[in-house]
Amino acid sequence: MPELKPITPAGVPAALQKAHRYRLLNDSSAAESICQDILAIDPKNVEAIVTHVLAITDQFSETESEGLARARDAVQRLEDPYRNAYYNGIICERWAKSILRRGIPHSASLAYDWIEKALGWYEKAEAIRPAGNDEAILRWNTCVRMLQRNPGLRPTPMEAYEPSFE
Repeated sequence: MPELKPITPAGVPAALQKAHRYRLLNDSSAAESICQDILAIDPKNVEAIVTHVLAITDQFSETESEGLARARDAVQRLEDPYRNAYYNGIICERWAKSILRRGIPHSASLAYDWIEKALGWYEKAEAIRPAGNDEAILRWNTCVRMLQRNPGLRPTPMEAYEPSFE
């Protein structure tokens, strides 16, 4: 099996540009790979971490739960509490959308649960956001509008429990 080759620190800015370009070209697996190369030599590079998270979430419709696990692992590298909360919200929101696109059984209630998780993360991010940064509010509103436009997105109804006395 061939071995991975490390990139040079001087090549990081160009590699980041390529990762962004590959995401725009809908080749998020290439963007993810580039981010992994950057993070191998610069593990705290925030732009690479964010791009890595986004590249993974771009692939949610094609992956199973391992994609979700990869995204959650990647977002944990974000040390800034605001960014961590905001991108955790992005992960939840995009996972909800991928559930709906895949049309798996009970997708409406599963997606609703993930949208609720996203709202929780966005609310947390909003509370600690930098001045003038309304990203979390914009994402919150997008999720709320998704719920408003899709009345079928509702929590799983709780079944009444009746104990048997026999």
